[in-house]
Order: sequence, then structure tokens, then C-alpha cells
Amino acid sequence: MEAKLYESDQAPIIQAKGIVRTFGKGAGAVHALRGAHLSIPRGRLVALRGRSGSGKTTLLNLLGALDRPTAGTIYVDGLEITELPEKQRDNLRRKKMGLIFQSLALVPYMSAYENVEFALRIAGAASHEYRRLAEEALDFVGLKARMKHRPFEMSGGEQQRVAIARAIAHKPSVILADEPTAELDSKMGLQVLKVFKDLVQQGMTIILTTHDPAIMEIVDQVYALEDGIIVDEG
Repeated sequence: MEAKLYESDQAPIIQAKGIVRTFGKGAGAVHALRGAHLSIPRGRLVALRGRSGSGKTTLLNLLGALDRPTAGTIYVDGLEITELPEKQRDNLRRKKMGLIFQSLALVPYMSAYENVEFALRIAGAASHEYRRLAEEALDFVGLKARMKHRPFEMSGGEQQRVAIARAIAHKPSVILADEPTAELDSKMGLQVLKVFKDLVQQGMTIILTTHDPAIMEIVDQVYALEDGIIVDEG
């Protein structure tokens, strides 16, 4: 599968500077992030790790333009996104990002192929490219032979790979995945991680949240969060 490769230099694909995210006000305010900084090079597999409540999912949502920080700036491919109007943020997600959520959010009565094609429609892909792109993405994750099956006819690992195919079909620059192996056994989890490694080899950048120590052994970079602060980078 061909992914969009950047011709520009070593500039980070994502940068975050002084990110603060506070929910609520006054004595009841919850400080989910307290000044996070990170810089992610292109073509890397990066993990945000930490216990529940550490701020990793909040940070992922901010990097994906699903939420706005209370303070700080975020750059995606050199574009400062924190002040972008909502329409432009939506367009950024459709064109440059692929999102994978814990719930997967597959449409249950659509086949694997139809789920991926539906995502291509939302991303604004050319209609004459739907079949080629959908089949290419499903083939990349090893599911072309299962593309007529619906989610309830598939294993958990296969459903997760459909979600990945849906996220990559429009060839985004960045994939954001929230706990992508949390509901899988170790064998299925390794299958998903292999797909991620293959995507990185094709030039995509993948950022995932996790608390699984096994994942730390295979990613390129780890940011550890604790109480809304990045306490370690390796």
C-alpha cells in the first residue's frame, strides 16, 4: 500500500508546546494536562503511556483536533491547529488523520468493505476510487478475503483490523489510536501491532495510547504521563 511520503526534511509531523487542558472551573476544576510538550518525527510509532486518568487520552484527543487545549499550541505538519475554525479542523481530520477508537464504532450491519467505503465517502475520496482504495486497505491488513463479512461474523482481532483499514484507506499522514489492543488477547494484539509497524515502514506516523508494557518494547518512542505531566521520554 502506498502512503503519502513527505519530501520536506526532518521537521516534526506533530509538535505540542505547553499544553494545558482544564475541565470545569474553580474548586471543582480538573487539570487533565498541566503543560505537556512533545515533538514527534515523521514515520514513527509512538506510545503515550500512563495509568487511567494520567492524561494520555486527553492529549491524544487534542493532537487529533477533537478538542481544544485551555492553553498551549499544537502544530500538525507545520500548521498551528489550536485556533482553527471547526470546519477547518474537520477537514484536517478527514484529509490528514485516521482515528481508531476503543469502541471501534464499526457499523454492525455493514460488511467490512462497506465500513471502509463509508469512511472513504466521509473523507471526500473520489467515488471512482472507492473500490480500489477499500480493497487495497483491507488487503493490507490481511482481510481482503473477509471483506463481505459483517463485524459480528468476525473475531475481535479481525474487527480491529477492519477499523485500521477504515482509518488508513484515504492514506492519511497520521494515525491516532486509543488503546488499540486493550480488548485483544496477546496473539491478536501482536497481529495489530505488526500492521502498525508495516504502516510506519510505508511512511505513516502512528500515535497510540496504552498501558501494555509489551508495546513499549516495539515502539520507536514513548512518552510517559503522570497526573497530566510528561514525566519521561524514551
